[in-house]
Amino acid sequence: MTKGTNMLLDAARTIAERGRVYGDSAVNMATTARLWSVVLGFDVTPVQCALCLVQLKIARLLVTPDHSDSAVDIAGYAAVLHECQKED
Repeated sequence: MTKGTNMLLDAARTIAERGRVYGDSAVNMATTARLWSVVLGFDVTPVQCALCLVQLKIARLLVTPDHSDSAVDIAGYAAVLHECQKED
């Protein structure tokens, strides 16, 4: 098994673990989108939420490029993005 495959498996485990704690990730992104919409004063979609969270992790990697957890989180948010796109 490659290191990339291991990272994707780590991301899948994290998504499953968070799902048990926080519920369905697409539902959580929809809730987050509604909350961000109120704060920002314009409609935010679940897809946009997932994209913004990926960008947050990229911003963190620019400061700490050796922090491997951020890469795992990006993979996880990419999977959440995919789920939101299917819901859209």
